[in-house]
Amino acid sequence: MTSNSTDAAAEVSRGERFGFGENWSRFLRDINESRIEEAERSLLALVGSDISGRSFIDVGSGSGLFSLAAKRLGARRLHSFDFDPQSVACARELKRRYFSNDESWTIEMGSVLDDEYLATLNKWDIVYSWGVLHHTGDMWKALDRAASLVTEDGTLVVAIYNDQGSVSQHWTTVKRAYNRLPRRLRFLVLWPAFILLWTPSTVRDLFRGKPLKTWRNYGQKGGRGMSPWRDVVDWVGGYPFEVAKPERVFDFFRERGFSLGRLTTCGGGLGCNQFMFRKIVDAESR
Repeated sequence: MTSNSTDAAAEVSRGERFGFGENWSRFLRDINESRIEEAERSLLALVGSDISGRSFIDVGSGSGLFSLAAKRLGARRLHSFDFDPQSVACARELKRRYFSNDESWTIEMGSVLDDEYLATLNKWDIVYSWGVLHHTGDMWKALDRAASLVTEDGTLVVAIYNDQGSVSQHWTTVKRAYNRLPRRLRFLVLWPAFILLWTPSTVRDLFRGKPLKTWRNYGQKGGRGMSPWRDVVDWVGGYPFEVAKPERVFDFFRERGFSLGRLTTCGGGLGCNQFMFRKIVDAESR
């Protein structure tokens, strides 16, 4: 998968893609037992059933935290892959720390848009891709290819940025500007965005007499074990960037033989809508 590595690096250097892996490699310093446990709770809530004994593929594994969570929850066979070489390195580092000799967890560099690569992956009981496919540059193709990996009667979990119309268009402009700036000047975009994103909760906490409570508790109770600062950098830099209304995602997968098992929206605001679909078994094939 060397070409993927070359492509990723070239796109980042041209300002056409955010270096997600670089951001995740810094997040690894913050990973501890409490973050892993929160990731496990989040994953179980999304999948909606026991993971133990099931095969699991993490499409765009990023930091590798949720691959690790799946493994700790008893995934029988686990495969993590990502287009970004530094993200692949992150997953490998977490495996080294926690499951260094476990041959049932494989990690590779690969692209969900690469049909030749996907043909080598077979089918999986659980296909998981949280907040990834809208960053590929071809979201609908990526969603279709992720769906192709689900076994009969399997589960597909995806999270896709909510379409806010003109607001989403504004953020697209911000993200493009951030990535095209020289590194030393990116703070000119990052810090104003950080202030915009965090001022409301910071002021609210202050008036409640609990300064910085939201910041300190970030990652807990639905926060997926993530880091507030790393998530801000990921959000501001996250490009390519595509969005979709929840009903469009629902219709897309229904046409491909999936039923909606669970939907958690971001309330029409900023963030991801989270979907859990089940593959409908064709009765005639049984």
